[in-house]
Amino acid sequence: MDETALREMIHRIIKEEMDPNRIPIGVSNHHIHLTKEDFNVLFPNQEMTVLKPLKQPKEFASKQVVDIVGPKGKVEHVRVLGPCRSHSQVEIARSEALRIGVDAPIRLSGHLDGAPSVKLVTPDGEVTVQGVIIAKRHIHMSNQDAKRFGVKLGDTVAVEIQSEDRRTVYNDVICRPREDFVLEMHIDTDEANAANVNGQTFGKIVKTQ
Repeated sequence: MDETALREMIHRIIKEEMDPNRIPIGVSNHHIHLTKEDFNVLFPNQEMTVLKPLKQPKEFASKQVVDIVGPKGKVEHVRVLGPCRSHSQVEIARSEALRIGVDAPIRLSGHLDGAPSVKLVTPDGEVTVQGVIIAKRHIHMSNQDAKRFGVKLGDTVAVEIQSEDRRTVYNDVICRPREDFVLEMHIDTDEANAANVNGQTFGKIVKTQ
């Protein structure tokens, strides 16, 4: 590579790195949120212990895992996320829902009306949880980010993701601003695999719908 081409490449990389409008893409693997009561049944005499902090404030992946059991099969060793919530909730990908035989709707977190039930099983106990969903793609952002993007809570946007050899535009992405949120778009593993997303992939809002 000659000097001119090298300088152009460096300039392009610096420009991309400093672009305030690019949005980190976070791949949300299957996971479970539990009430304190359900946690105590599944993990008696235990405390939820932190494996690693997540990007959003006060949220973490715990060391505890459970098996999700549906009518046709199960998904093993699914991570419990903390802290505990007021309603237990199971988030899986469409391919996993088909594999275990549940018709999970695409919903935002906490929107559980009509969502199917599954059993959660550990060596120490089991509970039935009504609340299996496929997470609707969304963007966590601060209020300052929302102002910069010109969006408000609940707005729907289209986001272009440019990954290696595969450009993808995702429609129906919900904006979720909150003062303490860290900027990140969440998609599930099925969506990420289809778009060839990795840990260095970014997106950009291309249209407000």
